[in-house]
Amino acid sequence: MYIPLHFRDDDIENIRATIRCARLANLVTATSGGPLATPLPLFLDESEGEHGALYGHLAKGNPQWRTAPIGEALAIFTGAEAYVTPSWFPSKRQAEHVVPTWNYIAVHAHGPIEFFEDPTRLLEIVTRLTNIHETSRATPWAVSDAPADFIAAQLREIVGVRIPITMVEGKRKMSQNRPAPDRIGIATGLAASKLARDQEVAAHILVQD
Repeated sequence: MYIPLHFRDDDIENIRATIRCARLANLVTATSGGPLATPLPLFLDESEGEHGALYGHLAKGNPQWRTAPIGEALAIFTGAEAYVTPSWFPSKRQAEHVVPTWNYIAVHAHGPIEFFEDPTRLLEIVTRLTNIHETSRATPWAVSDAPADFIAAQLREIVGVRIPITMVEGKRKMSQNRPAPDRIGIATGLAASKLARDQEVAAHILVQD
């Protein structure tokens, strides 16, 4: 990922927060036939190694797990993002040399990928994923709520994914390259938007100021 110095984010807590909040990642592997990509939820186990390990699962019918990868896999996580119009730049009144841009947060996690079919490991993965996304609900659903034979049958239709992370890149492009009046103008414009994602970006800009 191209990361100019002023957009680089090496804060591990920021990076982990982006991974946790992303909900859906894009898993990319290079193969002899070209790149393969699958959108899928992944969770981070922070206890494994320096950077942790990512876990998830693919449908058994997905050819990505049967196709030998070339090199490491890449998991892409995106956070808050918003279009930024030059009309929010006070500097526009002094100079017309301004263009639209996009503010966003992204994390790229690299590592060797492992696929597995062991039912015990698969059950642990789907249980942890389910618990992560059900915990905040008033009446959480649990994997154990379904009949055991039904769950066993479902596990036979998926393949587990494990990626021990060897390198992680964080990028927070939040107009750090603009002068302070422009950043305030951008944050004010985004905060007035009816879109929650725009308001989220506004909050990120204001926090760094």
